[in-house]
Amino acid sequence: MTQLHHPLFFLASLLLFCRPTSQQFHHTQRISPIDLAALRDIKNSLTDLSSRSGTTFFSTWDFSAPDPCSSFAGVTCSVEPGSVSGQRVTTLTLGTGLSDSPGLSGSLSPSISNLTELTQLILFSGIVTGPIPSQLGSLKNLRVISLTKNRLTGAIPETLLTLPNLHTLDLSCNQLAGPVADLSGLTQLRVLVLASNRLHGNLPELPAQLLHLDLKNNGLSGTLPNRMPLTLRYLSASMNSMWGPLNGLESLSELVYLDLSMNRFSGTIPPSLFRPSLSSMLLQRNNLSGGVPPSLLPNPSSPPSISVSSYGSGSIVDLSHNFLKGEISSVLAGVETLFLNNNRLVGTVPEEYVNSVYSGSTKTLYLQHNYISRFPLEPGSVLPESASVCLAYNCMVPRVGLTACPASAGGQLSRPVHQCSVFNNGSSIG
Repeated sequence: MTQLHHPLFFLASLLLFCRPTSQQFHHTQRISPIDLAALRDIKNSLTDLSSRSGTTFFSTWDFSAPDPCSSFAGVTCSVEPGSVSGQRVTTLTLGTGLSDSPGLSGSLSPSISNLTELTQLILFSGIVTGPIPSQLGSLKNLRVISLTKNRLTGAIPETLLTLPNLHTLDLSCNQLAGPVADLSGLTQLRVLVLASNRLHGNLPELPAQLLHLDLKNNGLSGTLPNRMPLTLRYLSASMNSMWGPLNGLESLSELVYLDLSMNRFSGTIPPSLFRPSLSSMLLQRNNLSGGVPPSLLPNPSSPPSISVSSYGSGSIVDLSHNFLKGEISSVLAGVETLFLNNNRLVGTVPEEYVNSVYSGSTKTLYLQHNYISRFPLEPGSVLPESASVCLAYNCMVPRVGLTACPASAGGQLSRPVHQCSVFNNGSSIG
């Protein structure tokens, strides 16, 4: 047998052929050494909390693995054309976000700022403590920062508020404190969620192109900014200590959700807010006065032949616990869930509301604790079982079917007559 055909020679040739070259080995080590070191620091600053299933987020973070970009949970990479430094981390998601996972503990490492190609930074709920690293402000490619439902403390770093490409900033449900700094530098910001923290002070000027703003459950004070972003579709600042008029909302024609409840806002409600496209309007527990406008205002840009649309399924308006007065107009007929209770409304409830309850469009109509004198329900008429209508403690004795009231309405069916004489000519049976 010649040497060329000897089995050992064949095996040695095969091993030599399959042996990886230095170039092939470099190709399998795909991640940038700088990014790999940053990920190591990030892991060392955080700890998995035990879950019922026994799985842990960092179980896949094996730093001896040939390709962390494909094996590390929560890590996504990309490579620049012609780059010789390896792939760069572009998305970092810390935690699983699963309902049975308690998340992570520890703190956020400033080494995150070494991931210079990062576009998304997400931290799921856990008990991560300490401040938000100010060094994150150097990550000019960041588009999404979501660090929610943890125990982060300190102020919001002002360095974050100049990121040129930031689209979404969600720091909700933490223990962040201090005032909200100037936001005007966030020219690309569309979504800002700072709810359920310990922020205080006045609300600064907002980015002009903002679509979604959630500031609920803080300690903010002062008035709404004079110039609100005309693009806003979602605005929540409930459970704060804000005050003043709502005039700044008049021009927000794109709003579909508004919640300013549990503040100290005063004055009248802008008539332009009473439109079906604003399908959720929550203004309860303020100091609002005036009345409900007599009719829907047509869109000035619409042709006269186009009729005003009506409220639809899922719509909710809550104007309860204010100082609204006067007769109720039909402007809110068709709202699925309508709370007008605990005001100073008088007179007869328009038939449009009765018809809306009959048709099933309105499922909840709370009018208790007003000075209403009549609900025009035809004798013998029975409302749908799905309807909840409460007229307790008004200037009338409500019929059966009109007392589907919450416990907070109390046990008295009607007001004393001497209270009603101020607003109505006696009481009646509705």
